[in-house]
Amino acid sequence: MSQNSKAKRDKRKKHQAKRPFLRLNAQQQVQNHAVLTNEDGQAVAAIGLQGREWLLAIGGQTMGNADNPVPMLAMLKHLSNVQEKEGRTVNLEYSELMQKLLDTLAAEAGQTADEYLDKLVAEFETEQAEEGEDAAEGDVVEAAADAEAAPADAADTDGKPQA
Repeated sequence: MSQNSKAKRDKRKKHQAKRPFLRLNAQQQVQNHAVLTNEDGQAVAAIGLQGREWLLAIGGQTMGNADNPVPMLAMLKHLSNVQEKEGRTVNLEYSELMQKLLDTLAAEAGQTADEYLDKLVAEFETEQAEEGEDAAEGDVVEAAADAEAAPADAADTDGKPQA
């Protein structure tokens, strides 16, 4: 080894570009693969990929994560349908990767991508309708209980109102 080898090595290291290194607790960037935007162009909801995890964000906050983003896409499609029924203009766009995942799952089910997505959206609609019926039944039961309790409260043993 020559006497100048350390000096040459140090000089070469000094002139090399600095390499970025991954910090232990650093968060990976989220890559959006589906975005629901309103008529103003603002993102209402999105599905993104962070590392190997799919994230669902609504209103700027992460609402959940999953290994399979297609049910989340169906949820965004359902949200889009609800917004359009209320008279708002929204736009749902998704990436080629998301389309490929949708195509793969649809092919496994023996359907087209649109049929498969529509089936998942219909499941969300039926779940929401069932929850709405349960809430309406609960409201009726609560109203009946309130009506039964009101006369009992009004009848006082002293005949004097209570505070």
